[in-house]
Amino acid sequence: MKSLQKFLKSKDYTRIPLSLTETNHFEIEAKINGVSGRFILDTGASNTCVGIDKIEFFKMVSEVSDIKAAGAGATEMETLVSTKNKIRIGEWKKSKQKIVLFDLIHVNHALTAHNVTPVDGIIGADILKKGKAVIDYNKECLFLKNR
Repeated sequence: MKSLQKFLKSKDYTRIPLSLTETNHFEIEAKINGVSGRFILDTGASNTCVGIDKIEFFKMVSEVSDIKAAGAGATEMETLVSTKNKIRIGEWKKSKQKIVLFDLIHVNHALTAHNVTPVDGIIGADILKKGKAVIDYNKECLFLKNR
């Protein structure tokens, strides 16, 4: 039987390495609007998010949002939304990507408490669904289907 990687490559998937942190989160590098950042891969997060303090860093345009963010011990957090962003993960890319912006201090506080470097954001299920994601936990990599 073919390896998963060979099979997915034959189906036009791109392989993206993941890094396992001390907190058992997978980290991934991604580019938003051409700017590289570090992100947690979170299958339980409905939306891809970026820290509100990174709006200018990632060259984003934001507007007020009705979405309330929750997670990692915080609830009902105010958010902004940014649309029409370009995101690139490995060779996979998507334009016109909506990204939710909110204060990630609670996430980064939890990471730094375990000696893990803070992240710029979270890659959520919206991207994973669009990319028809396959996660190989054993080989610590993500596969996203090219268009």
